Amino acid sequence: MRSRLIALFALALMTLAACGSVEDNSPSTTSGESASTDAASGPITITDARGEEITLDAPATAVVGLEWGVVENLVSLGVMPVGVADVEGYTAWVSAAPLDEGVADVGLRGEPSIDSLVALEPDLVISTTDLPENIVEQIEEIVPVLVVRPAAAERPIDQMKDNIRLVAQAVGKETEAEALIERVDSAIAQGAEAISAAGLEGQPFTLADAWSEGNNVSIRAFTSGSLMGAVGEEMGLVDAWDLEGDPDYGLAITDVEGLTNLPDDLIFTYYSNAVFEDAIAGLEGNPIWEGLPFVQAGNVHRLPDGIWMFGGPLSVEQFVSALVDTLTD
Repeated sequence: MRSRLIALFALALMTLAACGSVEDNSPSTTSGESASTDAASGPITITDARGEEITLDAPATAVVGLEWGVVENLVSLGVMPVGVADVEGYTAWVSAAPLDEGVADVGLRGEPSIDSLVALEPDLVISTTDLPENIVEQIEEIVPVLVVRPAAAERPIDQMKDNIRLVAQAVGKETEAEALIERVDSAIAQGAEAISAAGLEGQPFTLADAWSEGNNVSIRAFTSGSLMGAVGEEMGLVDAWDLEGDPDYGLAITDVEGLTNLPDDLIFTYYSNAVFEDAIAGLEGNPIWEGLPFVQAGNVHRLPDGIWMFGGPLSVEQFVSALVDTLTD
């Protein structure tokens, strides 16, 4: 049953989605910075990813987030949402921007409880284009909904920045958004310097996660069109996946046999979570896995738990730091 749930979780992300080089990952933007003064006193109008105009009487303060990426952005901007889809899941997978105690759970990310949501009397609901249109339409009958495109494989880093700017417009935190963007750009640049100093520029690497179904292990590849694959390449590494990812998240699926196409000198990185089975570790004893040159060389590394690979600037910071630590130890 656990492996089936892992498979369903990963597939849902595909369709509903898929050495100390950086600063502290706390949600604040800069030490001692005061709250944004961008908030307007009157109505604001925002155009979302659908091309729809959303008009609010003032920047939203009581916000519900229906996808973890937008929730991370809200928290990192200093706006604690009143409601979140799947609070338990967010807490397990996203550590960069923790939720306060008492944030209400409004159901599943793909199937939120509209009754629970409405009971919170939010000013605004923020969702993504992954949420079915009919659900968005139901919510819009009651409260404004801002829809963002969660990812774009043709421009993953820029899309991440667009998203936090769009969320910031809605909550009057444009100054904080620009500070976060500057901060993540600096983190990536510092990561690139560390990679270069270690003589690793041009080093092939891959990022993956995996799940098992019976004796079969499916491996999800984060190609160069994924957010973290693109970040790795900005740091001077080469994403070695030769698979075509989906147009949003840049994700592809392969199996153990598919790993034989990867370079011999590869560094293979992956992530999992303490509450789920580590399917990569479960490959121990598999003759194909054990025969891979990078496995024999010990170049397989599990990244720390709690880095949300589909997140915003703070999650990217975490990934950069973890990758530098892994590759330069």
